[in-house]
Amino acid sequence: MSIKLTESAIKKINSLMSEEKDSNHLMFRVSISGGGCAGFQYSFSLDHVKNEDDCVFGEQGITVVIDEASLALAEGSEVDFVEELIGASFQIKNPNASSSCGCGSSFSI
Repeated sequence: MSIKLTESAIKKINSLMSEEKDSNHLMFRVSISGGGCAGFQYSFSLDHVKNEDDCVFGEQGITVVIDEASLALAEGSEVDFVEELIGASFQIKNPNASSSCGCGSSFSI
């Protein structure tokens, strides 16, 4: 399995990458760390570096990287880009999360 991207996420990632001066070999990094209001929090970034413990997935021309520890917590998840009145953000629909906070940026297992 892997991490999936919605059409909205793909569109936003492509837009962000096109704004970068050096977009060659740029990857979309998903990571999970301890913290947030529910125990774990997601973070998203653009990265040129693939680390030894990274798993790599391709989705419509976008390379997605996530470290092994984060993948264990997010296996089978879907990354979406959501625009709401309160703002716009990447959000994850994580089938492994037992609960998440109201803002969608943290979760618990």
